[in-house]
Amino acid sequence: MAELLAGIEQLALARWLKASFVAYPIVNALHIMSIGALLTSVVLMDLRICGAFRSLPQAAFVALLRRIALSAFAGALVTGSLLFSVKASTYAAMPVFLAKMALILLAGVNFFTFLRFARGGDELAGSTILAVLSILLWTSVLFAGRFIGFL
Repeated sequence: MAELLAGIEQLALARWLKASFVAYPIVNALHIMSIGALLTSVVLMDLRICGAFRSLPQAAFVALLRRIALSAFAGALVTGSLLFSVKASTYAAMPVFLAKMALILLAGVNFFTFLRFARGGDELAGSTILAVLSILLWTSVLFAGRFIGFL
């Protein structure tokens, strides 16, 4: 595993990010923007599922925010992978990084669970529980990610 992580750090893109004065801060800023868009869309979508914003049609509102969340997640995945490549060995050894990855996995499982049960209609038993869990998981991902920079 150590060889794989060291190899990631030696990729041309990772070496370029390390050497560039502006590239790493730009990728970092894009990662933060993606996370902001992801968390905002997830929280708004989940609040609507929990009953907030009743004047807005749930199906259309949730569908729009789901597309935004998936796009933002893709952006966070790409930029996060680039940031990881710079210090892959260091990050992979950090318990808080591993916790963040586990939380993202759990949030994904929660999302696919919701989609599976939502096929039957817009309103489903337990959707509020899944929405609250989603908010808690994605907020925890945010906190774990912020801790990475300080530990």
